Amino acid sequence: MSSIGKQTTETGTRYFIFLSPGENKQRPKIHLGAVSKKQAESAQAFIDDLIANCKTGELKLATREWLAGIPESMRERLEKLQLVEIRGGKRWTVAAWVRHYIESRPDVKAATLRKWRDVESKLGAFFRNDTLSDVTVQHAKNFRVYLQSTVKLSENTLRRHIGITRQFFTSAVDAEHISKNPFRGQSVSIRANESRFYYVTAETARKVLEACPDAEWRLIFGLARFGGLRCPSEVLRLKWVDIDFEKERFTVHASKTEHHAGSGIRIVPMFPELKPLFQEAFDLAKDGAVYCIEQHRATEINLRTHLARIIKRAGLESWPKLFQNLRSTRETELFKMTGGNVKAVCQWIGNSPAVAMTHYAQVTESDMQEAAKMTLLNEAEKEVQEEVQNQVHTAAESDSTGLHETSEPITVSPDDCDNNLQFAGACEMVQKDPEWAILDSNQ
Repeated sequence: MSSIGKQTTETGTRYFIFLSPGENKQRPKIHLGAVSKKQAESAQAFIDDLIANCKTGELKLATREWLAGIPESMRERLEKLQLVEIRGGKRWTVAAWVRHYIESRPDVKAATLRKWRDVESKLGAFFRNDTLSDVTVQHAKNFRVYLQSTVKLSENTLRRHIGITRQFFTSAVDAEHISKNPFRGQSVSIRANESRFYYVTAETARKVLEACPDAEWRLIFGLARFGGLRCPSEVLRLKWVDIDFEKERFTVHASKTEHHAGSGIRIVPMFPELKPLFQEAFDLAKDGAVYCIEQHRATEINLRTHLARIIKRAGLESWPKLFQNLRSTRETELFKMTGGNVKAVCQWIGNSPAVAMTHYAQVTESDMQEAAKMTLLNEAEKEVQEEVQNQVHTAAESDSTGLHETSEPITVSPDDCDNNLQFAGACEMVQKDPEWAILDSNQ
């Protein structure tokens, strides 16, 4: 039940209706304007009938007539509090519109739907009963702060949430419920977080493989680390008909990129590290098995959690982004193995060069060590070259003085030119005129 409140101002007494805590914990006010106490009590009765109608679905005729005559601003307030339906469908609450939009998109994948529902819950908690038209640019900025400070999302996750929210409001603009998108202009592009990069060395991979409980788990880990597959989506979709043992390659179906050119299908070489893993899993597979991974494909199985346990069993510490860093490691590795063949590597991994360079390619410890060695070698080579030049210059000056001081002629043959730097000037003349081979110091 509601209650009446009043406030005395210079212009007179103003009445308003409080909703009870049972209807709304915030106890919002419904301002009635300049009305008498009797009119306020009458409005309270009608509002109580609206509250009861939310439960019973039965609205009195007198209340309907009252609704038809109230000011537009009060009607909007009642709509925001969800006490009456939005008239004409033009004033959607944020929560109602997002729910409507999601329900109108049966074409989206389950994973996308989960992300949308997650954002929907946060929008509902922040905007409560605000209508789409109530949300200003400042409100949109405040929502971003809320996600960062209260919900404590990481920067990239926050950007994904804002991107999805912007999509919801763009759809409202397209439906002409609002004229502009208050979230337009906010940053939504995902940035690389290099602090969460981790290079999984071949030695680490070997230890994890040894700790895997069965052939299927060895194949799961191997496909992520040595095949660069997305896990679980691409790994679990792999079928035995996709494996070509004779040509040593396999076909990957990527649900993430199946709406792109090529339908998300790519051919990946069966790298040497994968051959024994494929063969072992194939030999142990049951007759008629369709998928390469059969035992660990149930929806209730969290492969990331299981991998963390395997890593612990191997005596290692878990690294950030367990599966993504396996994929990142392999792409970085393939860039080196192919001499930087970006086109081939990105085709095998299934991403674009821009994404690969930003989110996958890593600078490893060996890169730093090799660069340091190269710097030392370059500096040493430079010192040797400078030393040789100094010696040649010194020898040339000494020989020039000696030619003028000696009284005996010096004989220079073409053979001497190959072994004696001190005859450099004379050699030039010999090469031009072989008969000119004697220098007289008196000339």
